[in-house]
Amino acid sequence: MTDFWIITLSTAGALFALLAAVGILRMPDFYMRVSVTTKAATLGVGLILVAAAFAFDHFSVTSRVLAIIIFILLTAPVGAHMIGRAAYFIGVALWNKTKTDDLKGKYDKRTHKLK
Repeated sequence: MTDFWIITLSTAGALFALLAAVGILRMPDFYMRVSVTTKAATLGVGLILVAAAFAFDHFSVTSRVLAIIIFILLTAPVGAHMIGRAAYFIGVALWNKTKTDDLKGKYDKRTHKLK
């Protein structure tokens, strides 16, 4: 039964990692690429790590896996936000079919703070 969960979780993780890679190629602008890769890659790595915890079935490995997953869940969205914010400030263009830019005119260009 453990082998079933290892195979299922690692396959699902690999599929989400593949989805992140495809998202880089298929998404039309930088901001969507950052979003899809952050979400899909975080879930993919998490699932692969859970499969590793099942495979090794030892407390030290499981505790390390949980620590890594928590670290990734805390840092990946923050990193993606910071990269997206920096891209917005330097003027990386939005997709040409974007209907609204909710941040337009709300940031001070000199201090980068909300008005």
